[in-house]
Amino acid sequence: MLYEHFKKAFIGQNENFSDIVGQEDAKKQLKSAILTDRHVIIVGAPGIGKTTLARNLSRLLPSGRFVDCAYNCLPESPVCPECLSRQQSQKPKLKEVKGEKRFVRVQGSPDLTAEDLIGDIDPIKAMKFGPLSIQAFTPGKIFKANNGVLFFDEINRCPEKLQNALLQVLEERKVTIGSYDVEIKADFIFIGTMNPMDSSTEKLSDVFLDRFDLVYMNYPENPEAEKSIVKSKGAKLIDFPEELFEVVVYFIRSLRQDERLEKLPSVRASIGLYERAQANAMLKGSRSVELSDIKESVVSVLSHRIKLKPSSRYLMDAKEFTKSEFEKVMDSRFSGINEKGGSP
Repeated sequence: MLYEHFKKAFIGQNENFSDIVGQEDAKKQLKSAILTDRHVIIVGAPGIGKTTLARNLSRLLPSGRFVDCAYNCLPESPVCPECLSRQQSQKPKLKEVKGEKRFVRVQGSPDLTAEDLIGDIDPIKAMKFGPLSIQAFTPGKIFKANNGVLFFDEINRCPEKLQNALLQVLEERKVTIGSYDVEIKADFIFIGTMNPMDSSTEKLSDVFLDRFDLVYMNYPENPEAEKSIVKSKGAKLIDFPEELFEVVVYFIRSLRQDERLEKLPSVRASIGLYERAQANAMLKGSRSVELSDIKESVVSVLSHRIKLKPSSRYLMDAKEFTKSEFEKVMDSRFSGINEKGGSP
């Protein structure tokens, strides 16, 4: 059912992910994977639009009519115990589910459990129906995403035990509820995100990764793309001269080319400098951003968003590095710009 809808949405239409500027290869790869009913993990550094790209899918999902149960059963092919036990003479109560409600989000965390995803025993229902009655089982987010999309943000932050719990449903599109020895179908598209540079994560096993296709996203391809993203996502508070805006984008992009850095600044850093410089100007009563407003924001916005390699870390800290590099960029590239952003 979802395949047919996405086929109509993707084929013959060039733009389906309007919130993402550029990233054409990633968009194409995601479309291709979904058309072949593959599960996907979007891989990339923080702040480059992985979540935004996945969320764009929710806008493409159509509304649908489902049985009014916790598993979003299709009227013509029920899967849950409640619907399967209903007599043929009984007509199920239906509900209208909007497209965005068919997009179920899970936030990856070390605290996340298999019960959060698959479900667990409801103590009150267990007292009423008995602890081993299927009616006592409360389904988790996997079943809420049935006939929709399960979005798993930062999947490599969840423990290995959770990866193992997902193996069956990713491969077979069904879950065996162990306590009841019951299999329940769960048909959904799985879209995950992963930051490969994050060290405080769990290693994804080869067995787990084998269930996925990986779609890679990178930093904006060129300065114009980054400028467009910053202006569309960042708050516009007061006038920001174009010459100074060029300074912000060029500085961030130059840091991504610096071989002394182990962790690179994302587009969030560009947006941060853009917004904070405006706020600094407003606080001193200016009507327009000046160069000093950017300088005052550099350390606060950037020093924690970068990480120096060990060979450079012993020579200076991130704060000193940020200040020094900004001054170098201004001296070498923008020496002709005065404090207010114009040429002298």
